Amino acid sequence: MPLVLGVPAETVSGERRVSVVPDVVKKYIGLGAEVVMQKGAGARAHFPDDAFEGVKWVDDADAVFASADIVFGVNPPSQAHIGKMKEGAVWLGMAQPWSDKARVEKLNKKKVTSFALELLPRITRSQSMDVLSSQAAVAGYECALIAADHSPKFFPMLTYAAGTIRPAKVLVIGAGVAGLQAIATSRRIGAMVEAYDVRPETREQIESLGAKFVDTGVSAAGTGGYARELTDEEKAQQAEKLAKAVAGCDALITTAAIPGKKAPVIVTADMVARMKPGSVVVDMAAESGGNVEGTVAGEKTWVGDVLVVGPTHITSRMPIHSSEMFAKNLFNFISPFIKEGELALDWEDEVVKGSCLTHDGEIRHEGVKQVLGL
Repeated sequence: MPLVLGVPAETVSGERRVSVVPDVVKKYIGLGAEVVMQKGAGARAHFPDDAFEGVKWVDDADAVFASADIVFGVNPPSQAHIGKMKEGAVWLGMAQPWSDKARVEKLNKKKVTSFALELLPRITRSQSMDVLSSQAAVAGYECALIAADHSPKFFPMLTYAAGTIRPAKVLVIGAGVAGLQAIATSRRIGAMVEAYDVRPETREQIESLGAKFVDTGVSAAGTGGYARELTDEEKAQQAEKLAKAVAGCDALITTAAIPGKKAPVIVTADMVARMKPGSVVVDMAAESGGNVEGTVAGEKTWVGDVLVVGPTHITSRMPIHSSEMFAKNLFNFISPFIKEGELALDWEDEVVKGSCLTHDGEIRHEGVKQVLGL
């Protein structure tokens, strides 16, 4: 029997991505695997069923879970879906491992081998598998477009018969993958861009994109490529200098998010109140609490004469390319271990060990166990 790869339709409201795309399906079949998909699974990402060649189609998610040896998912499986999976099956995708103790326990009880790609070790070899980075690039791009769309000013300089209009000034907070993409996109549109990050080593990256680095004198360089949480004294110093930059911009884009944690509040209501009339704020971290005081997830809120946008499901605004990127990340993770139509995981492999959440009735990730108290 060949290895069966299962792709159910995503059920989270607002989600439009799919975990495989036609080109990647061909690669899996070329490795000797069989691909089973729920009918319509790719429709919301603009991939109709007839675009997928060689796929076995089933009517519902239950049929996918019942037959699949490996199940792919953009979002974590529900409790009901875990219950439908075969004992010993593999789950691969986003699992939000820190957010739901009951889900982790259910995966463990079912003896599902689950790989949460949020847990990938930050090493060079894992870059091609990094769903957080690929999807963050989409989110940063989209947030720049949202800011430009809602701004009452041109982003680029405009010369017309009566004179010249100066370009808009954009401030991007957070210079991870999303922030750097927001900087690059805003610059391409023609805006003047400043950017800030608590990690001083990002200064060179920011300036290489043609933006000006906002130096507050505070460093929060952490481990694994993420920022650490600031002390109260550091937050006060940061806020004082950052407030001036916020007050001077026409559009503010915030991208500071820490996986598995509530987003840090960086921009206070007082900072927003000091912004120029007609300014726009796009808070990319709205779904995890927001970087801006006053952000409402999924809403556009007027705070005085400043528009605060809290977009959700940002990557689903561009589902074709975000799905392609996600699908390639999953393929790069699992394909080295599919040999002659069978799965042969290498438990000495750093990527496999580092991203494994549960296996054979054991919760494998110590960090998740500690956070959830397991």
